[in-house]
Amino acid sequence: MIKILLVEDDLSLSNSVYDFLESFAEVTQVFDGEEGLFEAEQNVYDLVLLDLMLPELSGFEVLKRLRDKRVTTPVLIMTAKEGLDDKMKGFEIGADDYLTKPFYLDELKARIQALLKRTGKLDDGDSLAYGDMKINMKNQTANFGDKSVELLGKEYDLVVYLIQNRNVILPKEQIFDRIWGFDSETTVTVVEVYMSKIRKKLDGTDFTKNLQTLRNVGYILK
Repeated sequence: MIKILLVEDDLSLSNSVYDFLESFAEVTQVFDGEEGLFEAEQNVYDLVLLDLMLPELSGFEVLKRLRDKRVTTPVLIMTAKEGLDDKMKGFEIGADDYLTKPFYLDELKARIQALLKRTGKLDDGDSLAYGDMKINMKNQTANFGDKSVELLGKEYDLVVYLIQNRNVILPKEQIFDRIWGFDSETTVTVVEVYMSKIRKKLDGTDFTKNLQTLRNVGYILK
C-alpha cells in the first residue's frame, strides 16, 4: 500500500485528511516540524504532505533540510499562504506541488495520485510490469510466460517496493522499516529470509537476474 507522511499541526484537518485517504494509503500523522523531519528522513514514504506553518520547524525548513540531505521523496505543500512569493520559494527549495487551504479533499487526492503516477509509485491499471514479469495487483500474483506464482503477504509488498524503486540502492534497514514497520517485533534479518524466498519463487525471471545483493549494505534491482 502507498505510504504517506502527513505533517499538519491542525488536528481537525489532519484527521479529516487521514480519514479520507485511509482506504487509499497508509497515512502516518505527525504534528510538528521536528517530528516531520525525523520521519521523512527515514525515506520510507512515497509522499509527504507538508504544512508550512508548523511548531518547532517551519515547513520551508523541513523541506530545505530534506533536499540538502538528498531525500527525494515527493513533497506536496498544503498551506494557507496564498502569496506567489511563498509558492515560488516552495518550488525553488524542492516542492513538487502546492495546494492552498482551504481545499477539497477530492482535489487533494487527485493531486496525490498525479504525483505518484509521475514518480512511478502508482500504476495506471491493475498490473505492474518488470521485464518478462507482470504483477497482478488485484490477486498478488506474478506472471511470466504461462507460469503464475502467488506472492504471499510481505513477499508481494517487497517485490512491488523493489520494482517501484529500481536502480535505487535500498539499505536493509530502510526495507525493513518500509515493509515491516518501525514497531515490528521481528528483526532486520527477516529481510534476508524474504529475499531468499522471493528469489526461489521467481527463479529464472529478469527480476531475479537483476536483483543484486550489496554486501553489508542492502539490495538494488537494476
